[in-house]
Amino acid sequence: MWKLAMAFGLGMTGTAMAEVQTAVVAGGCFWCVESDFEPVPGVIDVVSGYTGGNMANPTYKKHDGHYEAVKITFDSAVIPYAELVSKFLRSVDVTDAGGQFCDRGNAYRTAIFVSDAAQKATAERAVAEAKAVLGTKVVTPVKAANRFWIAEDYHQDYYKGTGIILTRAGPKKQANAYKFYRESCGRDARVRALWGSAAFPG
Repeated sequence: MWKLAMAFGLGMTGTAMAEVQTAVVAGGCFWCVESDFEPVPGVIDVVSGYTGGNMANPTYKKHDGHYEAVKITFDSAVIPYAELVSKFLRSVDVTDAGGQFCDRGNAYRTAIFVSDAAQKATAERAVAEAKAVLGTKVVTPVKAANRFWIAEDYHQDYYKGTGIILTRAGPKKQANAYKFYRESCGRDARVRALWGSAAFPG
């Protein structure tokens, strides 16, 4: 009910108005970024999709030029955009220009898509700060947002799925198959190795 109230700009007491904004980021597999950010206090919704390219009506099988990305709807009175971007950078390998973890190719590169000058300035500061903290080049670009295409229904909340998926380790419940994929891909291990105690999720 709290998230529903925020989505309509209503505080639970009726006295505080939510400041609903959106952020679009690409961090490799969109299932993983969605699962990282949905539990964050102040986040109202996270939707998986495609953006950054010119192809109309992209699909999972054909989205040439697009990144796998997520659109995060959030209450900036609870979690400011700067904090959201900082968490995002600490949830990915910002030094990898060829994809993320076991997912290789342009669609799996990292990026922050900004909708206005304020977001651009904030994102650029966050990238510069990440570079200073790590002491190495950060390849995550800050790019102007273009149309965000929502991915197929079966990609939404994939990490919560209850169906049966055939994996290299045999049939698994979808939520368990997602965990198996994420662990096998080395996502969390690499993020912890890069960011240490600052890794997100912790």
